[in-house]
Amino acid sequence: MDWYYYIALAAILSQLFFLVQTIKNYRYTLAKYKKKRSWHQLRAVLIVPCKGLDFAFHENITSLFNQDYENYLLWFVVAEKSDPAYDELCRLKNQLSQNSKARDVQIFVAGKVGDRKKQSGGNKQRATQYACSQKIHNLLCCYERIGDDVDALAFADSDVCVRSDWLSHLVWHLRLSKTGATSGYRWFIPKKNNLASLALSVMNAKVAQLLGNTRFNQAWGGSMAIRVDVFREIGLDKIWPKTISDDLSLSHAVKKAGKKVEFVPACLVASYESTTWPKLFEFIRRQFVITRVSAPRTWWFGLISSLYSILGLWAGFALAIYAAVKSSITGYKLLIIVAVPVLFFVGQLSSAILRRKMISKVLEKDWPKLKLACAADILFFWLWSLLLFFFIIASAFGRTICWRGIRYKLLGPLETISLGEKVPDGKGL
Repeated sequence: MDWYYYIALAAILSQLFFLVQTIKNYRYTLAKYKKKRSWHQLRAVLIVPCKGLDFAFHENITSLFNQDYENYLLWFVVAEKSDPAYDELCRLKNQLSQNSKARDVQIFVAGKVGDRKKQSGGNKQRATQYACSQKIHNLLCCYERIGDDVDALAFADSDVCVRSDWLSHLVWHLRLSKTGATSGYRWFIPKKNNLASLALSVMNAKVAQLLGNTRFNQAWGGSMAIRVDVFREIGLDKIWPKTISDDLSLSHAVKKAGKKVEFVPACLVASYESTTWPKLFEFIRRQFVITRVSAPRTWWFGLISSLYSILGLWAGFALAIYAAVKSSITGYKLLIIVAVPVLFFVGQLSSAILRRKMISKVLEKDWPKLKLACAADILFFWLWSLLLFFFIIASAFGRTICWRGIRYKLLGPLETISLGEKVPDGKGL
């Protein structure tokens, strides 16, 4: 048997492995998302950084006030009082606090990330904006205010809408000593069914499907929690002031300490979003640039697995057609070659169907808004793989990103330059 038959066999076995893992993740999610979690022994502070008014801002913030958790503090934080979110948060606080189970509701103003000097070349000194991201600066502003009675830190983004037992699920898993952090993930619900918004929803869903009962989970900052003692034990209070990514740095530190990031299916959250192609490109490229600099192994895994799925399908089809017309390749050899693209096609189609079945149950109330995205995912799964690969390749070049209207240059995992405001930040992403 020639060497390429061994490659074909390896491709078949690996694709079967990925399909089995996808099915495991699907079953794990459906088995866990409806569980009841009533263990509320930890006093938790829920920290929500805000910048601008996201789509469905009122609905998102209201869901955070309506947590069925007996012992939590709800803290919002903005960079400046001039931020449009500040006045809206004050209004919502007055409106919703009385009926909330939150023991304390605060709105903090963190200020902008400060400058500090860095030595550069001999005796020459220049003032440079070496700093963490504005988001992390806001989070640290709240962390520094917690009292000795706070046991857990929970984090949510202002662009997510959560169910009433979301916090209970996040905190419940922290009772286990082997669990370093807990996390959910976002699922984009298109506010408008234009092509760019559908592409955003579908490509994000492909990433969400990778989470399960596995040690390869990564935390996501818009829906995550960690115990205060673990936060300090792994040194996040020293790491965060130097980095741009709250969740990737947390995931790395947790795993380095020998603990796991627990994916909590009930904490898959809806994010109502509408976007355009330029915004989509900027958003996805930003995510992958941050990953490339902060977690290069994860970035390489994404690149290689994306290329693998494309080659398995398209190069496999080309090779199968060649083998079929070449009369010298017959019998089991021809079956092996033909099996590669067929299995990749079936595997990728099955994955699309499974993630749609999964989210129709987990986010049942939002399912009617996802039907067009569902059709786009299942019918054009092959196209989204190509588009996602393009975005990953685009992120291989450059280290400058724009995040919520602020430009940053990423010099390394623990070294970021703030380049200042780009434009006034609007809604979305």
